[in-house]
Amino acid sequence: MNKNPSVAVVGATGAVGVEMIKTLEKRNFPVGKLTLLASSRSVGRKLPFRGKEISVTELTRDSFKGIDIALFSAGGNISREYAPIAAAAGCVVVDNSSAFRMDDAVPLVIPEINAGDVKLHKGIIANPNCTTAITLMALYPLHKAFHVNRIFASSYQAVSGTGAKAIEELKRQVGEVVSGKPVTKEVYPHQIAFNVLPQVDTFLPNGYTKEEMKMENEGRKIMHHPNFHASVTCVRVPVYRSHSVAVSAEFQKPASVESARAALKNAPGVDLVDEPENTKYPMPLFASEKYNCEVGRIRKDCALENGLAFWVSGDQLLKGAALNAVQIAEELLKD
Repeated sequence: MNKNPSVAVVGATGAVGVEMIKTLEKRNFPVGKLTLLASSRSVGRKLPFRGKEISVTELTRDSFKGIDIALFSAGGNISREYAPIAAAAGCVVVDNSSAFRMDDAVPLVIPEINAGDVKLHKGIIANPNCTTAITLMALYPLHKAFHVNRIFASSYQAVSGTGAKAIEELKRQVGEVVSGKPVTKEVYPHQIAFNVLPQVDTFLPNGYTKEEMKMENEGRKIMHHPNFHASVTCVRVPVYRSHSVAVSAEFQKPASVESARAALKNAPGVDLVDEPENTKYPMPLFASEKYNCEVGRIRKDCALENGLAFWVSGDQLLKGAALNAVQIAEELLKD
């Protein structure tokens, strides 16, 4: 890999694409040349990078000549069509969609957990689901210490996980409710302002949603733990940015609160925020725009043998997407 690789961001004008560009700059990634790709609607739009304005060009089948690394964040259909084309052109793709996550030939990577899997790539590396990434950042250090068997979890997911239109919908609905106007809905099936929706993604025959099953399926692959089980309820909440997850985890070995705190205190990418007596605990308000995930409310689970309960908050646009993708690119340079 070139020490100063040519990098393309696919879906550059989207919320995650913009964060990818910012993260490349903030982490001083050694970009030789940056190419911004999007649909024809965004052609000519300019985005800042290292004091310059870079014009967005249209994504085509010929876009990847001379590109070393492509960060994809344009949706599963785009990834399924263009990621193989990019890989065939000699580019390494880091894909943020769900298109390749469960493909046995594609590594699914959280660098703090399974960075070594990057070396197994055949041109495409998958970024995990945002809620899965944030949860595993807290769970994996505990798994290393006590070996997790199963978890029961509920997510509290910000509307920005759905996209820019969802952010605008929440803003609009808050104004409509406050002014006494009828609430209008476009993105979600129900009002999201002053409400919570126990549905993220579409329902499966087993009654869970696709989002809920990702925790178990992706968790098994990332942690190399085929017997990991997760029962999850994913909930959309009227928060603009950053997801939170309440987790009850059962381990093979006895797990004390003190030993759990010690394991998390030294874990990469995690900040321990666990002083409930001083009302200090993770919150999306403070996790937003932070690279690290915050973990707290650690306590013995009173319903599970060898159980711990905890709460984790993380920026789903960063560790759940853009930051994780750039970290994978950093691992490629090491390789």
